[in-house]
Amino acid sequence: MLNLPQSRRRALQVGTAGVLGLSMPQWMAIQAAASPAAGQPAAKNVLVILEQGGLSHMDTWDPKPNAPVDHRSPHRPIATNVPGIQFTSLLPRTSLLADKLSVIRSMWHAKAGANGHPDGTQYALSGSLPTNPMEMPDIGCIATRILGSECRELPPYIMVPGNDEQHTSSRTGFLPAASRVFKTGGSDLSHPDWRVADLQPLSENVGTRFDRRREMLRSIDAGFSRGNEVLGMSRFYQQAYDTLTSPRVDQVFNVSNESPETRDLYGKGHRGACYLVGRKLIEAGVRFVTVDVRWPFNDDVPGGTNLNWDHHDLIYTPGSCGTIRDKAGGEGRYGIGHWVMMGSTDHAFAGLITDLDQRGLLAETLVCFVTEFGRTPRLNKFAGRDHWTNAYSIVLAGAGVPGGQVIGVTDEEGGYVLDAPYTPENYAATIYSKLGIDLEKPLYTNTNRPVFFSQGAEPIKGV
Repeated sequence: MLNLPQSRRRALQVGTAGVLGLSMPQWMAIQAAASPAAGQPAAKNVLVILEQGGLSHMDTWDPKPNAPVDHRSPHRPIATNVPGIQFTSLLPRTSLLADKLSVIRSMWHAKAGANGHPDGTQYALSGSLPTNPMEMPDIGCIATRILGSECRELPPYIMVPGNDEQHTSSRTGFLPAASRVFKTGGSDLSHPDWRVADLQPLSENVGTRFDRRREMLRSIDAGFSRGNEVLGMSRFYQQAYDTLTSPRVDQVFNVSNESPETRDLYGKGHRGACYLVGRKLIEAGVRFVTVDVRWPFNDDVPGGTNLNWDHHDLIYTPGSCGTIRDKAGGEGRYGIGHWVMMGSTDHAFAGLITDLDQRGLLAETLVCFVTEFGRTPRLNKFAGRDHWTNAYSIVLAGAGVPGGQVIGVTDEEGGYVLDAPYTPENYAATIYSKLGIDLEKPLYTNTNRPVFFSQGAEPIKGV
């Protein structure tokens, strides 16, 4: 079920600004956005992979073989296809694509306030601390307000599936409610019956009533001047009509229409399906897509009640991470170990990069693999790793990002950044810059207050 308020669904069906709760000035404020920077932008679209829960950087992108033996990762460094760059043994497939990736090993939170999952996820989605005086919208909300989308049938900013922390931590900030992300919902996207329920094509009877209402609206519009305000609303109605009447919409969200070879490329479970839907949306022309993955509840899997990366206990176990102590959430509160989770993650991410590249989409799509923070360089007494904001890694690819490079350095244990520190604000500025958005030009609230969404941050150098 699509996670959108009923009022927005009705707005799409009936096509009235009143149902949306927007005044004409508010609607026009959505359209009155900053202009892209001069020149051809490097990225047409953005695909963010948000692996939520706090992925351990020293177990993946930033191996630390010389860390103290009592705290060292058992996942040893392996060579990549770029001399001098190593990942851990949890990334065998992705290591063969290092020439297409820029790994930023020097991410950190310069200020406190986002050490928990809800705030950390909001920070990753918005590039702004949740404790700031003004709550900032998601990066995707701002980018699509400014640039719109080339896809007529689908919303410009879509989250797949948008459950759990991603559902509650997404924000529109100072933007009108109509700017919010479109969440597909769904607990297992690999299930053959999964569909985005609220985007199913209209039945014949409903479609006929819809067409009659649309013709009535056209008749009413004909009695008004064709100024910018009316034309702007007409474009909005047209997109709503296209969304609800196009059979192509259902096909975009249907992974079963992909070839067996493509399904195998991503992996056939929930994570692979989520990544694959992300690619399909980018191919359809959606401007900004965020993919987040938490496996469906599965009582047959040890720790199958919370399959994300929050491994405070037994991070290296092949079984449940919640067996040492009784957690508030019960047995398996912290899912299964990193080595189990990384199997599907390495498979899906390598498949995504390969598929985008083979389809010619990687050159125009900025791919961002992110998490909200890292994990402690030292194991706790429960053989797990806790939340850590002083150092973690993200990965960028596509849209002119130079491959085969590592940016930033952390210390011997992976605890602190030693060189080229970057924050989520820099990450957000990088996305805006790649899209050709002028970082010096503000957006305006519906009361005409200027908001400098880049917050003075500079893009990450070298990408």
